[in-house]
Amino acid sequence: MNMNKILLLTFTLVMSCGAAGGTVRLPAVISSDMVVQRDKPLTLWGTADPGEKVTVRIQGKKGTETVANPDGSWEVSLPALRTGRKYTITVNDLTLENVAVGDVLLCSGQSNMELPVSRVMDMWADTVLAYSNPDIRQFTVPKEVEFGAARSDVDHSARWKSVDEDVMNFSALAYFTARDLNAATGLPVGVINASWGGTPVESWISDSAIAPFAYYVNLKSLYADPSYRDAIKAQENRNYAEWNRTVRENDPGLQETPWYSTGLDDSDWTEVDLLDTGWGSDGMNPCNGTHWLRKKVNVDAAHAGQPATLRLGCIVDADSVWVNGRQVGFTSYQYPPRVYPIPAGLLKEGENVITIQVISQNGKPHFVAEKPYCILFGERPYARYGTDMKDGIPLNGTWRYRRGAPMPKGPDMMFYCYLPTVLYNGMIAPVIKYPVSGTVWYQGESNVDRSNQYSALLKTMIENWREASGNPGMPFYIVELADFLHPSDTGGRAAWQKMRDVQRDVCDSVDGAVLIPNSDLGEWNDIHPLDKKTLGSRVAEAIKQSKQ
Repeated sequence: MNMNKILLLTFTLVMSCGAAGGTVRLPAVISSDMVVQRDKPLTLWGTADPGEKVTVRIQGKKGTETVANPDGSWEVSLPALRTGRKYTITVNDLTLENVAVGDVLLCSGQSNMELPVSRVMDMWADTVLAYSNPDIRQFTVPKEVEFGAARSDVDHSARWKSVDEDVMNFSALAYFTARDLNAATGLPVGVINASWGGTPVESWISDSAIAPFAYYVNLKSLYADPSYRDAIKAQENRNYAEWNRTVRENDPGLQETPWYSTGLDDSDWTEVDLLDTGWGSDGMNPCNGTHWLRKKVNVDAAHAGQPATLRLGCIVDADSVWVNGRQVGFTSYQYPPRVYPIPAGLLKEGENVITIQVISQNGKPHFVAEKPYCILFGERPYARYGTDMKDGIPLNGTWRYRRGAPMPKGPDMMFYCYLPTVLYNGMIAPVIKYPVSGTVWYQGESNVDRSNQYSALLKTMIENWREASGNPGMPFYIVELADFLHPSDTGGRAAWQKMRDVQRDVCDSVDGAVLIPNSDLGEWNDIHPLDKKTLGSRVAEAIKQSKQ
């Protein structure tokens, strides 16, 4: 091979390696359709080859240049973009389109923040279905647990989506807050939704910030070895597999003539009221295992064959449901409302049979009172507390009952997302540098039994996030816990009130922390109250007042 060919080959290899390794990468949260915070510098960051030049252009015009650090990281800060228009931003060969300028909120906490619009449609269907707005957008941070170093990015399947594109998966509280803010300002509103049901406050605090709390440091350290965590999960899976196998093999309702069969003779079954809790007990203690209930309902000729929706409130714990011998739905845990579609042609004129298998793992099996129990006809399966019965069949009242397979309580389960720091590392660290106007925090239910520790932990988290964001005065809007539990549960209600007092004390003692009243919006029978609209209006009003 002559010298010219050698030089050409060498040049080609160098250029190919440079092209392959020189691609600039942006974090998932910095992408097309994002909303950037008005009146704040436009902050962009990412990775590239060490020493690579990074050029940012706004609307095709050069904005700034920088060079990637030796570790490949880079960051640029440009003047705030003007509101009232959409932007195209390019970073080297990457293009971000439809970038809006308005107000951005970091919304975080546990299930009442995570609760999607789809779960509040019984109360707000008309309001939601009549509204559209491409300028209200949400970036949902994927649920990730990280025991090691804080992550710099999340899975790139996550992206910004507008209300028009994905309203049912929008955080209901964030949705109604954003609607009110947009109505007041006329500006786009972006929501970064980093929430996970059931999680305690310590999960959302960084390793360095949690360091003074030795108990939580040691708690996390117990599970530091990934092989140990894997072994625990493997054993849990085996435990559940064996528990479920035992149920299947020993439940008489699943044997030769299943109890969901249409022609089954259930005349010797006990008659019970659906909402009575006595059937789930042996007279002294709750009975784990399976419980079967059947009800015959009549459908008139006008509705026979029509598609319908079966509403079965909420059930503790799990259930499987059949209509005329055909399974129409199942749910594996207690909180989701049971909304099961009945396909066209399944309901017949005259007598129809609904069968429910309730599986109790370690609670008191029952159907939650003051929830919708009915068959609804028509296209909209929404029933506000079961009162919308203009075109439906009520299912409250007498059912036939028979116990299935008595069982010991279900196996325990370890939730790693409940451990200290793991959600800060996996879900907050990747987005905390994104400029926002404030943080909305709805959490505390999982710390009620440790409310004496909550003040110090929440104050630590607020300081932690403010420092990490580079915004030491970042407002925090702390949502008060809603009313919950039956009036007769005086001990439980007192514990919840103590937590509300702690939340109030934190807001009184931390500058820029605002308590959002919520105790009057609760529902005694549901830890996830539906009125996120009134609550969202209160959050929006607090945000507007903080800007005055």
